[in-house]
Amino acid sequence: MSTFIKTEMDGSVLKISLNRPDKFNSFTREMALQMQAALDKAATDPSVRAVYLTGEGKAFCAGQDLAEAIDINGPGIERIVRDHYNPIVMKLRALEKPVICAVNGVAAGAGANIALACDVVIAGTSVAFIQAFSKIGLVPDNGGSFFLPRIIGFGKASALIMLGDKVSAEDAEKMGMIYRVVDDSKLHEEAMTVAKTLAAMPTRALGMTKLMLNQSMDNDLAQQLECEAEMQIAAANTKDYQEGVNAFLEKRKPVFKGE
Repeated sequence: MSTFIKTEMDGSVLKISLNRPDKFNSFTREMALQMQAALDKAATDPSVRAVYLTGEGKAFCAGQDLAEAIDINGPGIERIVRDHYNPIVMKLRALEKPVICAVNGVAAGAGANIALACDVVIAGTSVAFIQAFSKIGLVPDNGGSFFLPRIIGFGKASALIMLGDKVSAEDAEKMGMIYRVVDDSKLHEEAMTVAKTLAAMPTRALGMTKLMLNQSMDNDLAQQLECEAEMQIAAANTKDYQEGVNAFLEKRKPVFKGE
């Protein structure tokens, strides 16, 4: 079987690489299912404390492989969206570990929106983000219509989605679409440094923080305050909290174990 998703451990970081460089890492059914399996591994393996997502070659991800999408013997658009992409986005958001996305080249369509579903997005200076759907008569998927308006505002998101404008990494950073833009030559070094920093932090607290942010999308203030209370109580019962407090009192650097 072809390996369209490469995985390797770097310390406590699981590196997931989209691996169809000759097709700009555009997704096929096999690739999407391999991606789901990699995220399942990240969720169930306690040695994984952060995920680093990137692409092989010159692109991060050009979206869906359109040859497959129009193939009369292929999975069809409904299965592509419901069975391939929706589970990927749900797994990214449900994963109680931080996901750092190192965008190393163009991120278009589904590729752009998979990046937006991650927790920390760092892009190289040459990167462009494109909501390419309207160019071929489609609508956003992979949560693009959910995340983008919440990240950059309704009006800006509406324009970018409808016009399909190319957004440079620098502009994406300015509008708050991504966390940071760095020189292409330093992308993987700097993004992996962030991933390893997060992997050494209190993993369960980061996971609970992620779940709280998910819930904040729909909660009113009272509901979110209750969510914070519940999560804080749970966090205060972790070993990492005890270690953090002890380290503070003893004036030393904490050693968190993700417990």
